[in-house]
Amino acid sequence: MGILSWIIFGAIAGWLASLITGRNDQMGCLSNIVVGVIGAAIGGWIVSFFGGSGVTGFNINSFLVAVLGAVVLLAIFNLIFGRKK
Repeated sequence: MGILSWIIFGAIAGWLASLITGRNDQMGCLSNIVVGVIGAAIGGWIVSFFGGSGVTGFNINSFLVAVLGAVVLLAIFNLIFGRKK
């Protein structure tokens, strides 16, 4: 995937993860992109650990892996720093 694809992919995955974890009101577009891209790496590592293929391109399986990783990243962030109301 090219850099523009990673940015779009990360933005969408990060935004969806922030909605799932309840942090959407505290995150901007850049934060969603960063969380989505890092979440794709974390999700790829988690899925490959269990024998899956991780992030393989711009498809639904890779998107679900990226969202999973982003949710895990935001859940860890919530545990460490807590949620601001």
